Amino acid sequence: QVQLVESGGGLVQAGGSLRLSCAASGRTVNDNDMGWFRQPPGKPREFVAAITRDGGNSYYTNSAKGRFTISRDRASNTVFLQIDSLQPEDTAVYYCAAGRFTEVKREPSTWGQGTQVTVSS
Repeated sequence: QVQLVESGGGLVQAGGSLRLSCAASGRTVNDNDMGWFRQPPGKPREFVAAITRDGGNSYYTNSAKGRFTISRDRASNTVFLQIDSLQPEDTAVYYCAAGRFTEVKREPSTWGQGTQVTVSS
């Protein structure tokens, strides 16, 4: 079992950037595909991006392409989500998840506790 802890969220003005981190303990993230999801206020949780366990492939929802970048660092057992040109509609709780992710499959099995991102206009 892997335990996940997100960090890096906060309050930022529109147009700014944030880098979210997801640190793993227990089983290494290197053994899992990893994904990021978000839950805007009053809305269901939605997929944002994923990266395969070998880092060879990454997947993004259409709205995330171009502004979001997922990456992983095997040495620190951490997955990152870089978000650029933040917009108020990016306001959400962001969650990382370990699981199985492909171009068409989204199967998270372990969740972190989430980190709040708030974008002011």
